[in-house]
Amino acid sequence: MTERYYSILMYLIMGGITTVINIVTFYLFNSTLGLNYTISNIIAWVFAVLFAYISNKLYVFESKHNNFTELIQEISSFFGFRVLSLFMDLAVMFVCISLLDMTPIIAKILANVVVLIANYIFSKLFIFKK
Repeated sequence: MTERYYSILMYLIMGGITTVINIVTFYLFNSTLGLNYTISNIIAWVFAVLFAYISNKLYVFESKHNNFTELIQEISSFFGFRVLSLFMDLAVMFVCISLLDMTPIIAKILANVVVLIANYIFSKLFIFKK
C-alpha cells in the first residue's frame, strides 16, 4: 500500500474513532446530563482533539521531530487549526439546531462530517507536512 493511501486509511480509522469519542461525549453531556448543546460540544471537542493529536501524530502522519521547537510548532499548529474547525463545528450546529430545528445528535453527526474533511486537509497540508 502506498504511503498516500496508508495515510488516508489510517486517517479514516483514527478519524472514525475520534468522531465516536466526539459524538458519544456530546451525547453524554447534552442528552444524559442536560447541558446546553454548545457547552456539550466544546467539552466533546476537548476530548476528541486530545485523542486526535496523539493518533494523528503517531499513526496517521507518523510525525517525528529533530528538536523541541519543532514539536511545539506542530502542537501549536494542530490545536490552532482544531480551534478553527471547532468554530466550523459550532456554526454547523447553530444552523442545524437553531435555524433548521434539527435534533442535536443529528446536527452533531452532520457537523462531524464537515469537520472530518476540513481537519484532514489542515493536517495534510499544514500541520504534519513532510
